[in-house]
Amino acid sequence: MTDSPLASAARKAAWLAGGIAGTGAAALAYGCLIERNLFGVREETVPVLPAGSAPLRVLHLSDIHFVPGQDRKVRWLQELAELEPDLVVNTGDNLSHPLAVPAVLEALKPVMRFPGVFVPGSNDYYAPVLKNPFTYFTGPSKHRHEPEKLPSGELFGAFTDAGWQDLTNTNSVMQLSGLRLNFSGVDDPHLRRDQYQGFAETPAATPGGGAFPEVKIGVAHAPYQRVLNQFTGGGAEIILAGHTHGGQVCIPGYGALVSNCDLPTRQARGLSSWAHGGRRVPLNVSAGIGTSRFAPVRFACRPEAVLLTLTART
Repeated sequence: MTDSPLASAARKAAWLAGGIAGTGAAALAYGCLIERNLFGVREETVPVLPAGSAPLRVLHLSDIHFVPGQDRKVRWLQELAELEPDLVVNTGDNLSHPLAVPAVLEALKPVMRFPGVFVPGSNDYYAPVLKNPFTYFTGPSKHRHEPEKLPSGELFGAFTDAGWQDLTNTNSVMQLSGLRLNFSGVDDPHLRRDQYQGFAETPAATPGGGAFPEVKIGVAHAPYQRVLNQFTGGGAEIILAGHTHGGQVCIPGYGALVSNCDLPTRQARGLSSWAHGGRRVPLNVSAGIGTSRFAPVRFACRPEAVLLTLTART
């Protein structure tokens, strides 16, 4: 006895639905168990230094989102010291749990011996909360209730004790490798705590020279357009940010579906550029190292640290 066309179509639809569900479950399992732990280093070369400058190796860390018990992440972060960077830039969201500070500091201790700067992210101040992931498609995420506070003071105090400069709504200058690094940083724009202060004044040239050549670096956690415009208009020659997680769950061959801010999704990960006021500036957005503990999945978006080699402009 043969099936009717209707019965045959129903069976095919059921088989297809089952296949899609099975594929979705397999992809979710892969993203939760495997890809979120496939840590790697993305390397970029960016010609932004004054002519004649020696290369400067910058390790960009972002969105560690540490939860106690992530031993694999600890070991990998410690191994990053083997890259021997000249400078470390930490763009925030180090925590995802109120008891995470000791393990984060253990993980970062080897790289904290290098000169560094940092800015906060929202998950340095507040613990993540459980939310419907589909709300990210309606715009940047928002806290509906007062979230649990995290021990950010303990974390940032350890960073500054190690010699890292705090760029929270301020500027700072560092002389390193024959360069005057002029930083401008902001508190987390995602929480609207950013108060742009501009860059430190560049010393006037003196007869006979002797001053270090300068490069201006903008640093923020969340790459909102208003902040990128301020950095670019203020003379930044490169901007570093995180926050987006690269989209976290992406479509292979297409990329990010969301950036969790007003940055175009095509720029949610990687080295691109930002144009404003007639200037175009390199923009590096890290896909980050971790995830919220309530959404421990990555798909087509592996976790990363970034090693930027800044070279002389040609």
